[in-house]
Amino acid sequence: MELFSFLLFFPILVVCLRVCKWVADERDQECYILDYQCYKPTDDRMVGTEFCGEVIKRNKNLGLNEYKFLLKAIVSSGIGEQTYAPRIMFSGREESPTLADGILEMEEFFNDSIGKLLSRAGVSAREIDLLVVNVSMLSAVPCLSSRIINRYKMREDVKCFNLTGMGCSASLISLDIVRNVFQSYKNKYALLVTSESLSPNWYAGNDRSMILANCLFRSGGCAILLTNKKSLKHGAMFKLKCLVRTHHGARDESYNCCIQTEDEKGRVGFHLGKNLPKAATRSFVDNLRVISPKILPVTELVKFMVVSLVKKWNRRGSTKGTTTQGPIKAGVNFKRGVDHFCIHTGGKAVIEGIGLSLDLTEHDLEPARMTLHRFGNTSASSLWYVLAYMEAKKRLKKGEKVLMISFGAGFKCNSCVWEIVRDLGDGNVWKDEIEKYPPKTLVNPYMEKYGWIQDEDISTFKIPEDKLFKGTNNTETN
Repeated sequence: MELFSFLLFFPILVVCLRVCKWVADERDQECYILDYQCYKPTDDRMVGTEFCGEVIKRNKNLGLNEYKFLLKAIVSSGIGEQTYAPRIMFSGREESPTLADGILEMEEFFNDSIGKLLSRAGVSAREIDLLVVNVSMLSAVPCLSSRIINRYKMREDVKCFNLTGMGCSASLISLDIVRNVFQSYKNKYALLVTSESLSPNWYAGNDRSMILANCLFRSGGCAILLTNKKSLKHGAMFKLKCLVRTHHGARDESYNCCIQTEDEKGRVGFHLGKNLPKAATRSFVDNLRVISPKILPVTELVKFMVVSLVKKWNRRGSTKGTTTQGPIKAGVNFKRGVDHFCIHTGGKAVIEGIGLSLDLTEHDLEPARMTLHRFGNTSASSLWYVLAYMEAKKRLKKGEKVLMISFGAGFKCNSCVWEIVRDLGDGNVWKDEIEKYPPKTLVNPYMEKYGWIQDEDISTFKIPEDKLFKGTNNTETN
């Protein structure tokens, strides 16, 4: 009888033990953010309107049409008056950068933000097990991750990854690497470093699709400390719930819409094609299709299916050739599964487009708009400035969820969802000025000063140096 009982309960015991082990392993595979530090360059790198005018004036390849185009782009960009540029711009050498310029720009960020982050978290650099660095437009030997290891004297067995060419969506690609490593190794610390080097990438030509990048990007960066240690989960800030990556590189139209190339005179620049919005929309829709079931309740998904079927049926019955213009709507209420929306600050149109697609309010879009206004498009690091704004405004409460959405060359759309582990309220990079935001107006003063350009005759165009950019003492973007 005892033998029979043993044979009966032994398999049950084995199953229970395996379930317990599986649960324990799953906990070890969790990915937590312990802390993060956004980079705020020194005030001597702040970009003002007068300075921007001088930079534009230095480009002898621009004519009236190009000035008009830049004027319109700056006015409509949503970028404010206190963003930051690399030091090479202030020495007037943007058309002749050196490797040292790009490395200096990165080292200023590394020395500031990584040091502050590790000091505040009480973690030694030698405790870091995994280092992931993403800087798309600078490739140096030794790589930037090796420079960080040397600067902070990390361990000999630290695992490092150095990503280039990933574009503005690189932060979440780096995060995916951290997550995958955490699934295989227990009790680890990871340091994720994300930024962009602008020094070697100024375009000095007059191709409209390439000079636009000069107006959009600004200096910035962020260092993030992550772990999968169970003992630290209660002190963490965020817990990763899911991450989805969408890549449309197989589509020629998407691949070529955002690409580093040369113009007809051999000058290297970053081409932004007219079909970029279309490529972004396609990748965004495909990404939402995958992430929606992971974060939304079943009732919302069923509602979406019903609405989609009704729309499809109505389109069948509609007159052939009739189309409705307007933004593509997601068709679901994402607020049923997400509380906050952390949107890549790729530009005012990007923010507004996502807002229309997800039916977001001005309150939801405020963090992205203010980040674009204060810091500009800092490429892959921009998401973390948006997150820091939410935290500084004390919006982030325990148990709530944050959806991050980013776009990048390739063409890629990456997204992830974080669960807030505890109430947050640190100011991070916004702590000295959060009370000023949102400002009363986001109106750009550039048109008021330079609107006369619009009335110039293209056949007789010659801007007198004493008139062009004269008396410009307000700060603005370049």
